[in-house]
Amino acid sequence: MQSKRVVFRAQDKVGIEPFEIGAPGPGEVLVRTEVTLISPGTEGANLMGLPNTPQQFPKGAGYSNVGRVLEVGEGVEGVRPGDRVTSHGAHASHVIVGAGRCAGVPEGLSPEAATFSSLTAVSMQGVRKARVELGESVLVLGQGIVGNLALQIARLQGGYPVVGADLDQRRLEVARQVGADHTVRVGVEDVVEATRDLTDGDGARVVIEATGAAEPVVAAFQAAGWCGRVVLLASSRGETERVNFYRDVHRRGLTVLGAHNSVRPRVDVSSGFWPLADDVKLGLALMAAGRIRVHPLITTRVPCDQAAEAFHLVTEQRREALGILINWKETA
Repeated sequence: MQSKRVVFRAQDKVGIEPFEIGAPGPGEVLVRTEVTLISPGTEGANLMGLPNTPQQFPKGAGYSNVGRVLEVGEGVEGVRPGDRVTSHGAHASHVIVGAGRCAGVPEGLSPEAATFSSLTAVSMQGVRKARVELGESVLVLGQGIVGNLALQIARLQGGYPVVGADLDQRRLEVARQVGADHTVRVGVEDVVEATRDLTDGDGARVVIEATGAAEPVVAAFQAAGWCGRVVLLASSRGETERVNFYRDVHRRGLTVLGAHNSVRPRVDVSSGFWPLADDVKLGLALMAAGRIRVHPLITTRVPCDQAAEAFHLVTEQRREALGILINWKETA
């Protein structure tokens, strides 16, 4: 079957290339893609070859795919042709993925909303690791997609007040729209002082770093309260020498938690650690129930033949773009 996919040909070079896709093997399903979501942080960093990325080209891209099942392989149960599913499939008109890596899209939830399930799961595991308790103050640094979703999930966990911080005013407006109790405009306000003012001078019990930059990690440590927890949720690109670990971490008894999405149990659920499939399924259910809101995050929709222009938004106009959706229906 003739298909199309996004390829990062070289640093900052994006193309759409044809390829042949075969039949699904045992345990696999063939999906005709409807829509995919760009992950601005991870995919933008990989496209630009930033630190802490493979820096190898050419390579495929994408891990937030929604489409209809065309065909199932031998031994597949619970997934049938015609089902709408979300998966970690690539930016492509057709993908073959493991049946166990698919999740059915709930009735009434739009394909556009369902594309956020992968990034919702990323944010969810970070908030789980923080173990937010009812009434604990939470600061989320960075209000891109992952940071906004982390803010919403921390609020569902009972965090109060939940504070969103970002450089961009429009992102802070979206944060307030989805339920932030307070917002802080970085660069206009001092985020450490503002956080202390909002928490009776204590600092945040939980700080979630979701900017993807190295320098804000320093502010994350300094904005945390006595014996607070700092979750490093975004994949930081680069290094900083400004952290004084005695002053900022050791002397104040902070707990620092690495929250890369790969650090999960494969099957068993335990407190603070859920398998990816379980978080994806829960994220979809919470979106369908209106308890996680993703439509305010959608800023751009493009047809698949304009994917290169869409990634240009990621690399050149990152503050203006949040949720960028690629429509594949015309080619599927």
